[in-house]
Amino acid sequence: MPTPERTTLGWDIGGAHVKACVLQRGEVVDVAQWGCPLWQGLDHLTSALQAARARWPALDAAQHAVTMTGEMVDLFPDREAGVRGIAAALAASLPAAPDALHFFAGDAGWCGAAEVAAQWACIASANWLATARHAALMFPEGVLVDIGSTTTDLIAFGNARVLSASRSDAERLVSGELAYHGVVRTPLCALTQRITWRGHARHVMNEFFATTADVYRLCGELDPAHDLHPSADNAAKSPAATRQRLARMVGLDERDATPDEWLDLARAWRSAQLEALAAPLRRVLAAHALSDRAVIVGAGCGAFLVPELAAAAAEAAPRRLAAYGGDVASVGRHAAAGTAGWAQVCAPSVAVAALFEREHD
Repeated sequence: MPTPERTTLGWDIGGAHVKACVLQRGEVVDVAQWGCPLWQGLDHLTSALQAARARWPALDAAQHAVTMTGEMVDLFPDREAGVRGIAAALAASLPAAPDALHFFAGDAGWCGAAEVAAQWACIASANWLATARHAALMFPEGVLVDIGSTTTDLIAFGNARVLSASRSDAERLVSGELAYHGVVRTPLCALTQRITWRGHARHVMNEFFATTADVYRLCGELDPAHDLHPSADNAAKSPAATRQRLARMVGLDERDATPDEWLDLARAWRSAQLEALAAPLRRVLAAHALSDRAVIVGAGCGAFLVPELAAAAAEAAPRRLAAYGGDVASVGRHAAAGTAGWAQVCAPSVAVAALFEREHD
């Protein structure tokens, strides 16, 4: 880990992953992600923090900027308890001075651990706001399209600010700026009720038989490093086991079709998800009357979908595309190969660290 001089760790504590970034003198020098099924207990968060300590032994000398979405998991009785529980776990586990732990509270600014109880509503699920604000500092206008393992954020920005009036997940579900679609954990039955395959449109099984990870694994687009959670049947992630899960969705077995036919089915599910995401993206573009100069900034482990999604949502000329990891995050020239890619996947952790340093320089 770099020397402690002006080092900030950015944290994004999700319900399924912990993502963290090391910012050294304003540049990203390392980024990491750990699986963290928080709904199974806070001990998973403790384990992830221990892994971070092993990777970065000097983190106790750094400043820590934190955002979160994990308060939504059903481990907690409500979101307030979730924010307070996660904050308490961080305060107990991170070997940092009390005044070195800072929680991103959106429009309310930053707060310390002692203020979390009063500001919990502003802290809850604000990671998208940090990422969009960071992108807004780099481009005159655009839309952040952050496609993660579980959700997609579609956030318009312009004139160095986020244009959305929404702040909570509940509000963004109304506006279309939050789509509960991701490329790993989303059950396939949530994408569409009917799928066309082998020349016929057919209903699908409304069961947790397969997830989007199966689709993108079979299509060869999902990086194994982002495929961290068990499959729907807790079986292997081999091509054959993946095809078997897809087969169950249409009432068949893997042996009932050829590998090429199962790939066709996976591509049909892929198209269904693109269609489901293109509609809210069109809505966001129209709601904020963005010009044809607006940039589409892709982020998340599903950023590979952004070019096709932008094209599907375009009603005029294609818009310029940008990558959060390469065009927004400031990655140090001596950082390890692949750091920009991880910065793109873990964008909120990079954003909170960058915003904190910018506002506390």
